[in-house]
Amino acid sequence: MVEYGGGINNGPAGQVGGGVAGGGHAPAAQGQDVLGSITHTFGDLANQVLSLPVEVLAVGIVLFFLGIIVLKRAF
Repeated sequence: MVEYGGGINNGPAGQVGGGVAGGGHAPAAQGQDVLGSITHTFGDLANQVLSLPVEVLAVGIVLFFLGIIVLKRAF
């Protein structure tokens, strides 16, 4: 409970009573920010790609273009 931002301020029976702030829902049950998750995912992906060595990036670019050529011939 404390890990998710709720603590003694909710009382010993926390979310059992309906009179607590926030409508009686646990902090972990709050809605997730989907757009924030997407931006974090793309940011993490960009950081991971940018941290690769130059040789791996070069091989990846070559494989990407070879894949495009194969797909173009297939369709």
